Amino acid sequence: MSTDAGDPGAAFGLDDRVPTDADPPVRVEVHPGKEAVVEFDPSLTFECVDGCTWCCHHGVLLYDRDLLELARRANLEETTVEYRGERWVPREDADHDHTAEDGAACHFLTDDGLCALQVEGDWKPTRCSVFPLGVRLENGDLRVEVRDSAHEHCEGLNVSERRVVDELDAFLPAVLWDLPNPDTEREV
Repeated sequence: MSTDAGDPGAAFGLDDRVPTDADPPVRVEVHPGKEAVVEFDPSLTFECVDGCTWCCHHGVLLYDRDLLELARRANLEETTVEYRGERWVPREDADHDHTAEDGAACHFLTDDGLCALQVEGDWKPTRCSVFPLGVRLENGDLRVEVRDSAHEHCEGLNVSERRVVDELDAFLPAVLWDLPNPDTEREV
């Protein structure tokens, strides 16, 4: 990532590897030796917005490394379920204002609209890091797009100067390239 102090975009972390006017798809090296095919507009920006908890209204698939990390922070028997051979943090009924229309949210979403895992442990599962992006493996390439539902519900799209394409390493943990199926469209 470019951090040249003479670069006017450096103050915002803008990276000159992908021009803002590039047409998708664009191949980007996210981690050393790990590339992704970006299928969204490279000028897209994102920043979490206070009070928006849309991403916490879904069940969270836990990959092996996530399970190990979560086991250090919480009781897996109380906070996860098994579904089709995979472990998930489930959606559950919640008694606060930060729920989906059906009154459910992630187990770790607190009544103040924050994630207990992030606040208390400065950590979040891989699938949570990826939001509002969607990831799939196609012909050996990790392909990244903005989830269709994010365009409707995610308030953080295009509200800042933080280009998503410049921060892909924060959204896409390196473990995604090691997974046989990193598809983020799977839900409980």
